[in-house]
Amino acid sequence: MPVKSQVLFFDVNETLLDLTAMKSKIADVLDGNENLLSLWFTTMLQYSLVTSASGQYRPFGQIGAATLQMVAANNQITLSEEKARETVLSALRKLPAHPEVKRSLERLKDANFTLAAFTNGSQEGVTQQFEYAGLTPYFDTILSVEGAKKFKPFQEAYQYASQQMKVNLNESMMIAAHGWDVAGAQWAGWRAAFIKRPGQQLYPLAPTPEIVATDLEQVTDRLLQY
Repeated sequence: MPVKSQVLFFDVNETLLDLTAMKSKIADVLDGNENLLSLWFTTMLQYSLVTSASGQYRPFGQIGAATLQMVAANNQITLSEEKARETVLSALRKLPAHPEVKRSLERLKDANFTLAAFTNGSQEGVTQQFEYAGLTPYFDTILSVEGAKKFKPFQEAYQYASQQMKVNLNESMMIAAHGWDVAGAQWAGWRAAFIKRPGQQLYPLAPTPEIVATDLEQVTDRLLQY
């Protein structure tokens, strides 16, 4: 039987928060094309990695606005920097939690797990997200990669989070709905649990996480057996 991790680190967007509400807001500036949301999100991740790999750092919201302009331009849509930034911030910061999230977090807290949010978003942004979604009381710590100046899945990001929580890498577990996040966490020395939200897949060339489930409730059921 596996042992408990000292700290459970939770990704935020898609893992805890439902991105469905973003579609209409992003579509509003992309001529009503909701299908471009996934392309924009992927492009945002791509350029966050380009930024980190180049030894640079810009807040995730700024990268999101810049890449939204890029996606718009590739679809012959004119979008100003100001409008792009306003759209991204309003879309990201007013997202509800998935239906099972609060009850699952409550169960984990009751079982004396230490819970930490760990996001590529800014500290200010995730704080506002959690206040809107009502998730703040469930977490011992809310962490952003801002302190590391490296985005997940760079190893330095995970190392920074473990250092902040004063635990070893192998005492840390990433819980995320993104194959790239659980892959990066495991390659950095963390344990991992993958939530298979719609449209999300594990990376076949990465190690298989010790928990693979369809929602946070199933992950919680497994963790409470440890």
